[in-house]
Amino acid sequence: MALEPLPVSVDSVIIGNGPSALILSYILHGHIPYYNASNPHPDPILHSKLVQSPCLLEINAPSLTEHFQASRLSYSTQALPINALLDTLIRPLADTEPGAFRTCVEWRHEPERAVEHVVLGNTVKAGGQWADNPVAASWDIGTLSYAEMLSLPGYSLSEHYKVSGRAQPADFYRPTRREIASYLAAYPEAVGIGDSLRFNSEAKGITRTVNGFLIASHNLHCNHLILASGIFSHLLPARPQLEPLLRLPDHSNECAPPLLVVGSGFTAADIIISALPNRKIIHIYKWNPDDHPSPLRACHADAYPDYAGVYRRMKLSAMKYLGQDCIFSPLRKRKSNPFFHSRDWDQSYEGLPNTYIKDVSVHGDYARVTLQGADGRVVDRDIANLEYVIGRRGSLEYLDKNLQIEVLGSGLPTSDHAGTISGQSLRFKVESNLQVAPNVFVTGSLTGDSLVRFAFGGCVFAAQKILLGSLTSSQEPESVRIENPSDALDDQTNKYRLTNGHTDLGIGRKARIASKDIELIKSDLWRNSAWWSGTCPAL
Repeated sequence: MALEPLPVSVDSVIIGNGPSALILSYILHGHIPYYNASNPHPDPILHSKLVQSPCLLEINAPSLTEHFQASRLSYSTQALPINALLDTLIRPLADTEPGAFRTCVEWRHEPERAVEHVVLGNTVKAGGQWADNPVAASWDIGTLSYAEMLSLPGYSLSEHYKVSGRAQPADFYRPTRREIASYLAAYPEAVGIGDSLRFNSEAKGITRTVNGFLIASHNLHCNHLILASGIFSHLLPARPQLEPLLRLPDHSNECAPPLLVVGSGFTAADIIISALPNRKIIHIYKWNPDDHPSPLRACHADAYPDYAGVYRRMKLSAMKYLGQDCIFSPLRKRKSNPFFHSRDWDQSYEGLPNTYIKDVSVHGDYARVTLQGADGRVVDRDIANLEYVIGRRGSLEYLDKNLQIEVLGSGLPTSDHAGTISGQSLRFKVESNLQVAPNVFVTGSLTGDSLVRFAFGGCVFAAQKILLGSLTSSQEPESVRIENPSDALDDQTNKYRLTNGHTDLGIGRKARIASKDIELIKSDLWRNSAWWSGTCPAL
């Protein structure tokens, strides 16, 4: 269906078309979230507060979440309070009692509250980073989140499986990237928001005007600007000396010289996992587990056997390289983790911690690299290809310099890499206010909470201000104000920053379920009393 031409002016423009942009567009189409008291949250304190003001666009997050840290129920201590709040309302106790409680959120369609808006995304279909795969990694690797954590409002992932003729996923199922890309691509049409989305639309030259903002690339004016472009859109570039290695022809066959992978995070692990079983791999990575551990360390072996398996190979290689004795049984780990059976790791994987590529020489379709370890040891290796994946960042270069300074602050560097931003760039600022400049809001991973499950809070906040009236820069919204910004990270601030907000991955959710919280038992007694519904059980 052909889309109408872009108007000259709209109320709001969303930059990016990933999950958070889709959630916000759904709300701005007039789908308003309410607390459903007929499905009370198992936290009696939270329930008693919400029944008094059920519209979730009118919530005061600090007031509603002030008891979370003292509660025996499981709440995220890593996410922003408003993100943790919406997460637990949509999926009550999902980490400890998955499926035991129905959602507490009811979405009501109130078309009179819809706001004219446009969603600009540079991918060919909805999904943001899910629709794009800039590295040689398989689309069939399981996601970090379980299936039930990835549903958006109005059309769940479960419904998409049904429409697609697929069986419903089992508990603790990690859908593939391919499955989520398919779901997000289908989502706009399924919920009726496709009229606002524009694909292959790269926003540029956004400036503040007297009456709002101008998106110069589209000659489009708006009153509110929502940044949902994420922090994973750009791979950090290799230094110029390594560029000849990136231009080598692809050699994906198992008989070719080794594949050289540089990086210590999820993207590097994805490439290693995706390699053919007999493909030789040379893996260069940073190894500083005490001060700067790999985010893979947060992956529990039961929930993420693939990522935990790569991390264990990195650890084994580091211990061997440093001449340390192995203090655990590789055989026992191999038996307990099926990932170790995927290849002959001793023959196909060579891990080189804290190693520098000193010299490069290209010979036809292959290359030789000279590698120097931190202890000065030098070795030469022949390679067929290089995958340089030391990290991903986002970018706000679509904003003009003055607007970038407004958003980031004149005294705040964007990141260690010029022109890019990470999950830390705006974290301190959004702990106090998700409105990062007058009428400019951030959602999704730009807030520092990168999991889809934590995207709802920022979207509700932005919609609240857009629908109910924006505040000036001098008026901080009480719904996200925090007296001590570090409280949002509990005592795990450093750990959070080192793992990009994925510290919860270190906890096996299956193990959590084994011990039912005593507070939950008390909650069951409260729910069974039926006082919340205005009735009394028979005496």
